[in-house]
Amino acid sequence: MDYLKTKHILLVDDEKALLDLLQTILQEEGYTNIVKAKNMGEALNSFYEFKPDIIILDIMLPDGDGFQFLSKIRKLSDVPVLFLSAKDAMNDQYQGFSLGADDYITKPFLPKDLVLRLQAVLRRTYKEKSETIVLKYSEIRFETGEIIKGKEVFVLTKKEFSILQTLYQNSNRIVTIDGLCQAVWGDAYFGYENSLMAHIRRIREKIEKNPSCPESLITIKGLGYKLIVERR
Repeated sequence: MDYLKTKHILLVDDEKALLDLLQTILQEEGYTNIVKAKNMGEALNSFYEFKPDIIILDIMLPDGDGFQFLSKIRKLSDVPVLFLSAKDAMNDQYQGFSLGADDYITKPFLPKDLVLRLQAVLRRTYKEKSETIVLKYSEIRFETGEIIKGKEVFVLTKKEFSILQTLYQNSNRIVTIDGLCQAVWGDAYFGYENSLMAHIRRIREKIEKNPSCPESLITIKGLGYKLIVERR
C-alpha cells in the first residue's frame, strides 16, 4: 500500500476547469485527500484548516500571486510546493525557487509529467517510516498495512488504512464525521456516513479486545471519533 497516496494535496488555481482536471488526474492515480482553492484567500484558509502535505500552486491569482502566497506560508511551514504556471520565463522560475519552491512545471503540461514530479517531491520529503503505533490492545504498522494483536495479524483494506491514518494524524483528538468522510472519500463525501460506520466496526474488530466496548477507537457522541494512542 503506497503511503504517499494518503498525503493531503492542496490545488491552487484560478481556472475551475483546470482545478477539476488536476483533481481527476490525481484521483485516477489513487490520491483522494485533495482540496481546491481558486484564489489566494481560499488557499490561505485551506492551508490553515486542511494542513496540506504538498501544494500545487499557480502564480497568477485574482487577489494576489503564488509568489506572495509562498512567501507567507514559508514563514510558518516548509511544506513542499510545486508551481504549475503558464509563466515560463526563467526569472519567474528563479523567483519561485528562491522563495523555497520544490519544483516548477510550465503549462501546458503532460499529466504523466505532473504525476511523476509530484511523486518525486513526495518521496524526497516524506520518507516512509517503519514506526509502530501502539494502542491499548494492538499495534498499527502503516508501512505494511497491518494490525498486530497478540499473535494475530490483520491486513487493513485501503479504506481502513485511510481512516486509521487520518485518525492517527489527529491522535488523541476528535475527528468529526464529516472531516473523516472527506479525508477518505474526497469532496463528494456526502452520504458515506453509514459506510464509515461499517468500516469503523471492522477496524474495531481488528484493534480492540472487545469491539463492543472500544477503548482505542472511541465514539464522541454527536461529534465524531478519537483514536487513543498509547505510544509511538
